[in-house]
Amino acid sequence: MKRLCCWLVLLLFCFAGTALGSSTLEEKVIEHSFANGLKLLVVERHDTPIVSAYITIGVGSVHETSETRGVAHLLEHMLFKGTKTLGTTDYVKEKTILEEIERVGSKLDALRLQTGAEPSQIALLEKELADLQAEHKQYVVKDVFSNIYSENGGSGYNAFTSKDLTTYLISLPSNKMELWALIESDRMKNPILREFYTERDVIREERRRSYDTNPRRRHYESMVNNAFNVHPYRNPIIGWHSDIANLSPQKAREFLHKYYAPVNTVIALVGDIKAADAIALVDRYFGDIAPGTPVPIVATAEPEQNGEKRVVDIFDAEPRLAIAYHKPTMPQKEDYVFDLIDQILGSGRTSRLYRSLVEEQQLATSVSVYGAPGSRYPNLFVIDAIPRHPHTTEELETAIYAELDKLKKELVDNTELTKVRNRLVTDQLR
Repeated sequence: MKRLCCWLVLLLFCFAGTALGSSTLEEKVIEHSFANGLKLLVVERHDTPIVSAYITIGVGSVHETSETRGVAHLLEHMLFKGTKTLGTTDYVKEKTILEEIERVGSKLDALRLQTGAEPSQIALLEKELADLQAEHKQYVVKDVFSNIYSENGGSGYNAFTSKDLTTYLISLPSNKMELWALIESDRMKNPILREFYTERDVIREERRRSYDTNPRRRHYESMVNNAFNVHPYRNPIIGWHSDIANLSPQKAREFLHKYYAPVNTVIALVGDIKAADAIALVDRYFGDIAPGTPVPIVATAEPEQNGEKRVVDIFDAEPRLAIAYHKPTMPQKEDYVFDLIDQILGSGRTSRLYRSLVEEQQLATSVSVYGAPGSRYPNLFVIDAIPRHPHTTEELETAIYAELDKLKKELVDNTELTKVRNRLVTDQLR
């Protein structure tokens, strides 16, 4: 739970690399807001001629509806596919085929949902779609963004989607920032969802391979899904199988054009760039983009839980135990207390749970403490542990409760408290 009071500021800490120095955050960060709602954060660090650039859109899986579950993660993939000018050999000709692919793909999806659909009709549409996709390949330039960045000294090009937000990141030589602004503004203005159905199939396989058959992820997903009854935090970021299978280009475009816009976007630049130059650069390339629609606040509140929930997930894997407690999120002061509890109980080999469960009693092979599954809304405080054979999850559970009871009844001495405070601050400044 290494968080500051604002996720915008957290980006600078998560990706800056090393401590920012003796100055406070407020002294280091220069913030600028543009007329279209876009926010820019700049931290000047001129020790090396590199700039790390992060574009964060404040939209994630928590903002999806039952009709669009999985779309934020799908769009993370799709926005690597290019624009009207990048990723294509001839967009005018490509556009006609893309429209046909969408027409046939939508017809196929609708037919598959029908009860008693004729298999021969499905097979005909599948062949028609496959033929169109094969024809479309002649217009596709693969990996266009990553290749351009790589050829210009870029590194760490990546993206991730969480419950609360989506981020694209890259580090580049400081003399290539104009190129970065050109590419990223074009991606925001003119994204093309090419190879949609192919990528949708890739994500369905990712769901099967990395979630359904992965014991750790299946365990985590089961925990979160059962911890929340109504709040959308309960749904997996990747979506359920049926969700992914029924996402359409139209649904994805509507979500994209509505929310992936300046009013929901923060750009953070850390490195060898002057703040004034950064402001001018971002204004020149992003300033003319329409503001878009602000991401709505999720109104659904999780009802108070009145008793313990206990879930046993049978799977062919080593036993694993997770204990989760509902808790408030920032800026509630209790959330920052949990940051300290996290450090006391589960941060590193000197933490209480590691010393007790792994080293002294040798009940566990590993133990961790973390917050999940998001940060924008009330969330969970989680203790996760794997028992050491021949010990059981029941033994681990008893030992964990003993440590929690100790923390509840006995004051933390000043030496330990000072140590965890310092470690928490140090970790946030890395």
